[in-house]
Amino acid sequence: MPNDQVGRRQFIKGITASAAVISAAENAFGLDMERNIRYEQNAEQAGTAKAPPKIKFAVIGINHYHIYSQTEAVLRGGGELVSLYAKEPDLSEAFLKRFSQAKVARSENEILEDSSIQLVLSSAIPDERAPLGIRVMQHGKDYMSDKPGIITLEQLADVRRVQAQTKRIYSIMYSERLENAATVRAGELVKAGAIGRVVQTVGLGPHRMNAKTRPAWFFDRARYGGILCDIASHQADQFLFFTGSTRAEVVASQVGNVHNQQYPNFEDFGDVMLRGNGGTGYIRVDWFTPDGLSTWGDGRLTILGTDGFMEVRKNVDIAGRSGGSHLFLVDQKETRYIDCSNQPLPYGGQLVNDVLNRTETAMPQEHCFLATELMLKAQKQAHRLNLKL
Repeated sequence: MPNDQVGRRQFIKGITASAAVISAAENAFGLDMERNIRYEQNAEQAGTAKAPPKIKFAVIGINHYHIYSQTEAVLRGGGELVSLYAKEPDLSEAFLKRFSQAKVARSENEILEDSSIQLVLSSAIPDERAPLGIRVMQHGKDYMSDKPGIITLEQLADVRRVQAQTKRIYSIMYSERLENAATVRAGELVKAGAIGRVVQTVGLGPHRMNAKTRPAWFFDRARYGGILCDIASHQADQFLFFTGSTRAEVVASQVGNVHNQQYPNFEDFGDVMLRGNGGTGYIRVDWFTPDGLSTWGDGRLTILGTDGFMEVRKNVDIAGRSGGSHLFLVDQKETRYIDCSNQPLPYGGQLVNDVLNRTETAMPQEHCFLATELMLKAQKQAHRLNLKL
């Protein structure tokens, strides 16, 4: 399809640029790549980056940019990338320019039947991710998907059943929490009691649409799951994590296509109210980031506590500080800005250790499934907006 070809050309053009150029311009991954590079350089200088790999992993499906941050996370954590399979030769070529150590597999089965591979990563088209994850687990391997990792309640039931049968790990990389330094630091501060008991989270996930660069599946709700299933899964993960909720329900939700009627199966706005046994949450996501902003979206997280609050400006501080991962904390004594530039990102290392030790330190399995379930239910029951703009 024409949209697919345009999207791939943009994908490849972006990947072959240098990390510094990508960091200075809009970063389609939602990553602060310059900060990640500094962290890796510091690790090398400290002599910690040369340790032998702990596990071998492979990649199947690379239809979204997030596969690059997924791969980097596992490499940082002690994984060895050994193979790649993708149906699109042009996407494979771009990926291999960044990760030349990967051997190109002739088929998906070549990876699934390789007993030396312990973990498989994927950012395939969203509706393909859960069926792939099931096949991975049935072959005795662990799995890490891009979000959304599951796009229907029926898929979720199948994944839960196979995960329970195989006892393999089905992890979804919610990068807005796991790969954002300020959000990781905020989690440490909440755990230490910096703002008392958490009462509510407010997660805002605006995105720039860049319609001309998007493949056809991006506009098809049957393939990406809807705006709440897709983008808002990040915010659902953060709500559960920061409130400590292990049970939760959707109070209300709404979605709409309010400004892009040329794409009838697309949604450009959605919001949700949540109630959990540890706190409450509000989520708003959209595709309305204007071109005047220096990055793809002014993502924000506010964490309200009984003794203070924190705000994370994930990608940009519109007040003037450069870069991303900005953290502000207000307590009973002061208001302060916290520099998170050297904050380690533990998810990749934790997941590698979980693969080895059969533990759940990177993300409890039920947390992963509950974050998904909440947004699938929110998507299914959402009131459809009919705004006259």
